[in-house]
Amino acid sequence: MSSRVTMARIAAEAGVSKNTVSLALRGDRQVTTATRERIEKIADRLGYQRNPLMSHLMAVLRQQSPVSYRCNLALVNAHQDQHAFTNNNTVPAYVKGCQRRAKVRGYRFDEFWLHDPALNGARLDRILRTRGIRGLIINGLFGDQYLPESFREIWDRYPAVVTGVRTRDPALPFACVDHHEAVFDAMENVRRLGYRRPGLVLLDRIDRLVDGRFSAAFNVSQSSIEASEVVPVFTFGGEDIPRLAGFRQWMEKHRPDVILTLHPNVRDWLASMQLRSPEDIGLVALEHHRGCVDWAGMDQHNDIAGEAAVDMVATLMQTNEFGSSHPPRATLIGATWVDGTTVRKQT
Repeated sequence: MSSRVTMARIAAEAGVSKNTVSLALRGDRQVTTATRERIEKIADRLGYQRNPLMSHLMAVLRQQSPVSYRCNLALVNAHQDQHAFTNNNTVPAYVKGCQRRAKVRGYRFDEFWLHDPALNGARLDRILRTRGIRGLIINGLFGDQYLPESFREIWDRYPAVVTGVRTRDPALPFACVDHHEAVFDAMENVRRLGYRRPGLVLLDRIDRLVDGRFSAAFNVSQSSIEASEVVPVFTFGGEDIPRLAGFRQWMEKHRPDVILTLHPNVRDWLASMQLRSPEDIGLVALEHHRGCVDWAGMDQHNDIAGEAAVDMVATLMQTNEFGSSHPPRATLIGATWVDGTTVRKQT
């Protein structure tokens, strides 16, 4: 019986159009909560079941057809730098992916800076409601894993997805590179190139930001290395001079033959010690970006993480999931190796 129940029948009983029924059964917030719940109850009572093959076909057809404008989304800059969307080494890739995917799906972005002195949760909420913005994507949260408490009402009222890191409070859905896999692949490639004493150089704040996933993966990946070849992780903080002094001591004591790092300035530190790459020591970027274009390393595909964030927030809007009451979902993006001039050629 359920297969014979059509949307037209539900629409007739509910006194609405078939398009409204379609939107309601997808959880679209263009339909009011009361109407959506009423339609869902009628569909359940009549025994309506969606055809998964037809749903898939319609989704494919929508992708292949020109997408009409749907609604605005908020693209939130959580970086301390107001111009991080263009000036930062990393953030623009996320933004590019977000914008590319939004165009395909028919969304537009309004941009906001989270540290704008004139902005708080109440004001942002008014702006979002006035402009009809239904979802948010948060880029550039590199300081810590916590979003400002003054915006709590936003995270509780709107679907929101974070790129690059996992947030602790509130715990929101996020899309980022698979940090473990990126380090494992980097280690596999340096071994393929003949390096035997890899070292990891990392700003301690960055490693804490990703819950130690860089250093943990590096340590685990050394389990198959002879104990005499194991090089401990060098983490640093503070000013450049203390950093360089500690780096010199670490280099002299452990003598790595290749360094994995996120920080282009490591090349300058090596130059101050009259060490060249790749002649004297190899250099591998764990994030290949515009600050190290000639380096060998891992492309984290942050633009793909940006695309994934748009897909995630679209799903959350369709299912009416928002706030921290739901377990945070994660989409992890695989990194790929990029050849460069900072490592020896394979023999």
